[in-house]
Amino acid sequence: MNPSAPFIIRPVATSLLMIAIMLVGLAGYRFLPLSALPQVDYPTIQVQSFYPGASPDVMTTSVTAILERQFGQMPGLKEMSSVSSAGSSVVTLQFDLNLSLDVAEQEVQAAINAGGSLLPQLPSPPVYAKVNPADAPVLTLAIESTSLPITTVQSLADTRIAQKISQLAGVGLVSISGAPRPAVRVQANLQQLASYGLNIDDLRTTVSNNNSNAPKGNFDGAAQSYTINANDQLHSAAIHLLRRLRRQDAVSGLSGPRLSALSVVVFGGPIALGDLAAAEQVRAPTMTRLVQALERGGYVRRERDSQDRRLVRIVATPRGRTLLLEGRSRRVEHLAQRVALLSAKERAELARGADLLDALARSLD
Repeated sequence: MNPSAPFIIRPVATSLLMIAIMLVGLAGYRFLPLSALPQVDYPTIQVQSFYPGASPDVMTTSVTAILERQFGQMPGLKEMSSVSSAGSSVVTLQFDLNLSLDVAEQEVQAAINAGGSLLPQLPSPPVYAKVNPADAPVLTLAIESTSLPITTVQSLADTRIAQKISQLAGVGLVSISGAPRPAVRVQANLQQLASYGLNIDDLRTTVSNNNSNAPKGNFDGAAQSYTINANDQLHSAAIHLLRRLRRQDAVSGLSGPRLSALSVVVFGGPIALGDLAAAEQVRAPTMTRLVQALERGGYVRRERDSQDRRLVRIVATPRGRTLLLEGRSRRVEHLAQRVALLSAKERAELARGADLLDALARSLD
């Protein structure tokens, strides 16, 4: 049976039925719900710039204003807003809906490149990311530690956790906040600098030039060419060496934070709890738990100061001192075994470097 036959035989009824359906549709159109906040993805890009040490006024005039002038020339820009704070600048750009976000990214990058010569010497060029101001974070993670300093926790979150989360499918942006970034602050005597004919910019340039990992050059010979390798990272290399040697302390049964606190007490002498927490860069409650654990093991004890009975100092016990000295002997023995595996030439270079460091240390006394 042909399903279209009834409608062909009765054309009037078919027309009335279609008119009825059209009237019902027109009447129902007025009752369709309207969303106050429709799900629309606006092509929005956020540009961040960092200038450590600059005040909000300096950021506004030296960084934000320059970037805004460059961004204002882009076609398709619908709205632009900025926030300048101490050491940072955030510029939010919203484009027309008919503009592709990929095209907008190219325009933003071109504007940043055009304004690069007008910006001050920033530690890193401005960075941009796709954002949606209407979107709230779908997942917030809080990370804390009772044994690690906050700078180490922030570094682990930035280099490991955030990168792994960013690699997940569907993740648009991962941001980290809440922890201070490590920095070196230099307090200068401007009058003393002026007496030597120097200013604060000269000091900044000197500090920057003496802490850079720059190429050192090379020697060109008749048959061979030698590259001078000095990476200015002696302190970092020593830290890595000590960390590897501390693996020998696993037999002691104490964790790394407890051994570190015990070493400060043993080799630094009696110390107050607050000073010990500051030396280990941990909070006072965390250090209290570490000291209590060392007390239960018989490695340290508390003693009141003979002059001020209100002051309590942490003192190492003979057991704690013996534990640290045995650990030092194990590390020295392990290091001696590794040095014995080096060639005669490598041992000679190592001895020469040790003599230079010893001479440098004596010259600083």
